[in-house]
Order: sequence, then structure tokens, then C-alpha cells
Amino acid sequence: MTEKKRIFLASPHMSDEGYEMEYIKEAFDTNWIAPLGENVNKFEEEMCDKIGSKAALALSSGTAAMHMAIKLLGIRVSDVVFCQSLTFSATVNPVLYEGAEPVFIDSERDTWNMSPEALEKAFTKYEKIGKLPKAVIVVHLYGLAADMESITKICDKYNVPIIEDAAESLGTLYKGRMTGSFGMYGIVSFNGNKIITSSGGGMLLCNGSDAKQKAAKALFWSTQARDKARHYQHSELGYNYRMSNIVAGIGRGQLKVLEDRINRKREIYNYYREAFSDIDDIEMMPLHDNIERSNCWLSCMLIAEASKVTPLDIQIALEDDDIEARPVWKPMHMQPVFSKCDYIDNGGVSEELFKRGVCLPSDTKMDEDDLKRVVNIIKSLWEK
Repeated sequence: MTEKKRIFLASPHMSDEGYEMEYIKEAFDTNWIAPLGENVNKFEEEMCDKIGSKAALALSSGTAAMHMAIKLLGIRVSDVVFCQSLTFSATVNPVLYEGAEPVFIDSERDTWNMSPEALEKAFTKYEKIGKLPKAVIVVHLYGLAADMESITKICDKYNVPIIEDAAESLGTLYKGRMTGSFGMYGIVSFNGNKIITSSGGGMLLCNGSDAKQKAAKALFWSTQARDKARHYQHSELGYNYRMSNIVAGIGRGQLKVLEDRINRKREIYNYYREAFSDIDDIEMMPLHDNIERSNCWLSCMLIAEASKVTPLDIQIALEDDDIEARPVWKPMHMQPVFSKCDYIDNGGVSEELFKRGVCLPSDTKMDEDDLKRVVNIIKSLWEK
């Protein structure tokens, strides 16, 4: 009996052309294996060219990049940081690394991302107590762009910088600009499940007028903060956050096929949208092609509250057929580790998305038979 093929939510997809191996071989041939070398430098330059940022720093993870952004903004103990609640914990963990206090902001239904109305409410509340935030962290969830026009307008009014968590949205366009280029800092992830991967790693994007100086400071911190001295001297706390030349070579090769991966992700989303269009209980995540081009990193759907089929039913049915699916992120304000943090509500949108949402297999290596298999299993639940 032929064993069924496992279908992943999202897994690494190396280029058919072998671009990654070319760069890796070059690193081996020149013996630049450690966190220095041509691949690291070129990867940073190529990402700047792609995103439109002024400087970039290749690091060991997107979380490390977020930590460096937090430090560059001088965020310290007891400072307040406004952060989108509907996200993965890596978005906000670095806020706690520096002893600051996250305040979680609810989502809006139109984008699934930070609600401008809730953000304005948060600013009003914290201005009254004389504790405006040191930063606002916006996330572009599942490749969907946040309402950056409204959010930027609000933050500019209070003169508060934006950090964009674009870990899931590399290649997403919002009004003609790449996500990650709007905030003072942008965060990109190359984790194994992202739209392109370097096996791990991340990138800090710097967009301010002093971007190059900020990137240089973050480089200093991320390479153990070693002072310029003949002996080993350290005047500041440092971190081992730099990306290796091998990992950067994989990233450079992957960057060459980013547009191909985006096109395939969007094809997968459109396949699901068409396939489920006859089931009233299913609503696909919103796309606004008039203002954005989402990279559709994960294709997600919502199940009507009154439906006889629940999100858990779908996940279990797929798991039983060796197909990976996930719930939508559990909001941070619902997490035990953040239970004492303030939360600015917008009608419980993030909680609703979590309770009703399912992330469908969105692996770019899936073929039409794989997609049919996923769709048929889900549709069969409504036929029982």
C-alpha cells in the first residue's frame, strides 16, 4: 500500500536552479564560513534594494532583529510599547527583554491587523496619564498589510516611532511600497516556514535619516559589543546575533525566487477561495488588491460561529490524513505570560479571529492533487 504524502503547512522550498548552492559553495571555496563574508554583505544590500530601506543588518533571527530595534529606540525598564495583540509571541518578547511594558492593541476586521481606532484610543488613554509609548509595533499578519496610512498618521501626531514586524509579509506591497519600509525599523524573518528561508535568520531594516549609523550600532551590539581596542574590552552588553556567511548564501539564493514564491502563494489562496465559494460558512481572509498585493504567506479562513463544523473539526480531519493545519495566532493579551498587561479592545476582533480561524496548508511545493485532497476533506465535513 502506497504511503500517503504528508502535506505541510509551509516548509522550505529551495530554488530549482540551485542558486543557494552556488553561494554556499563560494563561501566554502573562499573559507568565509563564519559571520563575515561576501554573502552577508550582499544579502543586506540586496534586501535594501528589494524593500527600499536605507540600511539592513543580517541577524540570527527575526526576534534578534526586533530586540535590536527595541534597543536602538532606547526602550528601557517601565517604558510603554504599544503592540498588536494578534501575533506570535516573538513580536513582543523582546519588549520584555528590556523590562518594558507592552500594551496590546486589538485588530480590525478589514485587515486582521492593528485597529487604528483602538490605537487612537490607547494614545488618548496613555497621554492622560503622561506615559506615551516609546514605540508602536505593527504586524503584517499572514502577509496582509496593516492600514499603514492611518496608523502612520496617528503615530506621527504623537511623534512616536513605528516598528514594522514584516516577518510574515516579505514581498507584500501596500500602496506601491514594500512592507518593512514604512516604520523607522522593519523586521524580516527567514525561518524555515517563511516565504523564503535561509534555514533560520532574520534582518533588521533601518529607514530613518540616520539609518546607516543605527545599523552600525546594532552591528556592534550583535557582535558581542567589542570595543575598538587591541585587547578584548567591553563597555556595553553585547549579543551573539550575527548571521553566518553560509546562512546568508542560502538567503541570497532564495531572494532570487521570492516573486515566484509570492505568485504561487497567491495561486494557492485563489484556489481555496474558489473551491470554498459555495460554502456559506467559510469566509477567506481579506485581500484588498486595490491597495495591496499580499504575499499570502498562509491562506487562512474563518468559520461561521453557527456552523456545524468547527475550526478544530477541520484541523483534526486534516491531521488524520497527515495534513498540517493550524489555528490562527492566539492573541497576546490572552496568553498567561502577558496576563497582567493592558489591552485596548476593539470589540474583541482578535479573539474572534482566533476562535473562528484556520490556517490552511500553503506550501509552495503543493501540486493540484494536494490542493484537491485538502479541499475534499474539508468539504466532506459539511456533507456528513
